[in-house]
Amino acid sequence: MAQEDVFKKLVSHCKEYGFVFPSSDIYDGLGAVYDYGQMGVELKNNIKKYWWDSMVLLHENIVGIDSAIFMHPTIWKASGHVDAFNDPLIDNKDSKKRYRADVLIEDQLAKYDDKINKEVAKAAKRFGEAFDEAQFRSTNGRVLEHQAKRDALHERFAKALNDNNLEELRQIIVDEEIACPISGTKNWTEVRQFNLMFSTDMGSTADGSMKIYLRPETAQGIFVNYLNVQKTGRMKVPFGIAQIGKAFRNEIVARQFIFRMREFEQMEMQFFVRPGSELEYFKKWKEIRLKWHKALGFGDDHYRFHDHDKLAHYANAATDIEFLMPFGFKEVEGIHSRTNFDLSQHEKFSGKSIKYFDPELNESYTPYVIETSIGVDRMFLSIMSAAYCEEQLENGESRVVLKLPAALAPVKLAVMPLVKKDGLPEKAREIIDNLKFHFHCQYDEKDSIGKRYRRQDAIGTPYCVTVDHQTLEDNCVTLRNRDTMEQERVAISELNNIIADRVSITSLLKTIQ
Repeated sequence: MAQEDVFKKLVSHCKEYGFVFPSSDIYDGLGAVYDYGQMGVELKNNIKKYWWDSMVLLHENIVGIDSAIFMHPTIWKASGHVDAFNDPLIDNKDSKKRYRADVLIEDQLAKYDDKINKEVAKAAKRFGEAFDEAQFRSTNGRVLEHQAKRDALHERFAKALNDNNLEELRQIIVDEEIACPISGTKNWTEVRQFNLMFSTDMGSTADGSMKIYLRPETAQGIFVNYLNVQKTGRMKVPFGIAQIGKAFRNEIVARQFIFRMREFEQMEMQFFVRPGSELEYFKKWKEIRLKWHKALGFGDDHYRFHDHDKLAHYANAATDIEFLMPFGFKEVEGIHSRTNFDLSQHEKFSGKSIKYFDPELNESYTPYVIETSIGVDRMFLSIMSAAYCEEQLENGESRVVLKLPAALAPVKLAVMPLVKKDGLPEKAREIIDNLKFHFHCQYDEKDSIGKRYRRQDAIGTPYCVTVDHQTLEDNCVTLRNRDTMEQERVAISELNNIIADRVSITSLLKTIQ
């Protein structure tokens, strides 16, 4: 099945089973804004807890804050967002659709990668175990031709980005004969910059109002509070501050479901270090963060690092952790060495000293910062994409199953009486009443046991318990595993011990400690 079709099915599945709804759905929706349903909010909360606990529980020198969405407007002047928070946009004159010029070119680079990978895959199939991939990549004529075109495009693209050369970006699109996906034509406008911040007015009267911005990132709330946290928490460099919160960007080219939205949630941690040690910590946090992702068990081949072609004005090193989505490798987390730019700017614009006094060096300095930043919604989408599975069973039937990591699954256990009589529902309720204090349980008695299993598979419930007539005699139940569909007979008294360890965030954290 084409990946595009898989993605459409995933989007439909999210709505059908209560994970994600279009916002304002009864009013035909609002572009690039979504609501999380009853299953989605549980999964989202579990993702946030996994991240939060991995930061503040596993690291003694990282603490959390929750800063306000509304901030003094000068903060965004100091950070550079007012003047430089732009996207290069280009319009197709025939379809009237607007695109990010850099994304069009990145998609073209990905096409060259796909051509190379297809040649490698064909050769691997042809030569079998004797296949030497490295030698093939370095000697095959078609691969070398595609690689040369890709390298030339990449070099030209990187230079245009770093020079902020909008004319060159357009020329690359023209030279590469990149067509509009909608109209199929190459009739492009000039490239121009568009600021992404939402603005509003704060104040009770028109004359007394102040223009402020909805924050486009959560990091600045950490920077302006870093000294407050350091002093009240008696923190010593190196230390970090973590935060989860909403951010807002007026994305003109919002697309691909919840991948790019106008209202989204971030999980960010800013790690403050001595000047000169930042690249060492940058390398360390790359390793820590990749390990966190891989612990979910989707396979190492689903992840890769992608170093930035153009560094932000505040950075001296930057990379993305990309995940293999149905529409290609896409960024889920950014790791940046932000230097001391932000803190220096806030000191300059506020007129107040926010230097850190280092008792070991007996001197004051402005710390350098390593940032790790994840979009919660993108993380949600990557997990759903990797977990969604359509299986053909041995008996000829098929099932749709979400193979979610058990620790993140919205519902951990479904308890089902075999029939709605003979005291079985009462026994099932008794089991839930004992286990509901430990994890999210669901009771289900409608339809055949097979249909009930399928419903739980579709929402990713890792375990199902069936209460039958034998249960009333021996206090044992049938425990079914979602992924293997294997069943085992276990004592009710052992259910909590058996399941709790397998579905807890703690068990996941232990794998990355």
